[in-house]
Amino acid sequence: MPSRYPAPDINDLPDDIKAKVLEVQEKAGFVPNVFLALARRPAEWRAFFAYHDAIMLKEESGNPNGSLTKGEREMIVTATSATNQCLYCVVAHGALLRIYEKKPLLADQVAVNYRKADITPRQRAMLDFAMKVCLQSGAIEDADFEALHAHGFDDEDAWDIAAITAFFGLSNRMASFSSMQPNPEFYLMGRVPKAGKPASAT
Repeated sequence: MPSRYPAPDINDLPDDIKAKVLEVQEKAGFVPNVFLALARRPAEWRAFFAYHDAIMLKEESGNPNGSLTKGEREMIVTATSATNQCLYCVVAHGALLRIYEKKPLLADQVAVNYRKADITPRQRAMLDFAMKVCLQSGAIEDADFEALHAHGFDDEDAWDIAAITAFFGLSNRMASFSSMQPNPEFYLMGRVPKAGKPASAT
């Protein structure tokens, strides 16, 4: 099913957005569709990716037991996006989850039922909190924070978990309503070894 909103031509983009898209293309080998799909509204594109980068690319916190890894951030996105039935985000961020965690089966497990996935008790607590923010944010209470604290997370980590969940709630809805499609490349990323490299080097 094609997107309901045609993506702009990369050569028609404002210089700053075009430069970022080309940078991503150079690094990934392709342009993830979200970068062009949202570029039809440049001001919104800039705001979206500024917040995305602030929560997904930030330095890990000073809490050695609780700070979120890149893989755990993608785990939150994959689990909550599956609950929100967002095809684009489950496929795209599931690919990143497989790569960061070096586990080819993990993204499918997390998307279908994280409670049965090959994750640690700490990560299960993290996803329990994320799912409550996703589905019942008005019911969050002290006991939910205490459950995180028991696994070494602090209140700043709780903020990160909630911010990632909330931001991708927006992303999920924009991708779904516009019928944004995942790039075919995402489906195999992290599942099979790259040519000439062992599976662990993906």
